[in-house]
Amino acid sequence: MAYTSVIDVLLLLIRDNQVLLALRSGTGFADGWWNVPSGKPEEGEDAAAAMIREAREEIGLLLDRDSLALASTMHYRNEREIGRLGLFFQAWRWDGEPVNAEPHKCAQIAWFPLDALPDRTYPYTRIGIELYRTGQNFAANGWER
Repeated sequence: MAYTSVIDVLLLLIRDNQVLLALRSGTGFADGWWNVPSGKPEEGEDAAAAMIREAREEIGLLLDRDSLALASTMHYRNEREIGRLGLFFQAWRWDGEPVNAEPHKCAQIAWFPLDALPDRTYPYTRIGIELYRTGQNFAANGWER
């Protein structure tokens, strides 16, 4: 049987050596943990289009394809044993200033130094940021169970 995996798009918004994180709240999954703006492609959407849409929906930013670069990829298996393929995009430029555009899913957004993330940064997010910070482009995590 062919393997399938959930695809996640995750935004690395970096400014002055800091990354923008969002504190999850009211979602029923990973609430109380910091994460980068992220989501999944919808039907008929490619990964870049999904990242552009998610940035607009979650933090009110306008991105275009030319502003995005694939920074790293992670094949992650979470604590529920579900495999996910995470595409971490870096935005080189954007229009607007980030705002918490989904307060029903996010308690707050804040900038953190790349090398000093909050203790409760979701592990998937932490690994993706560390890949970016160290110039690596791929990791597999959670498969050794």
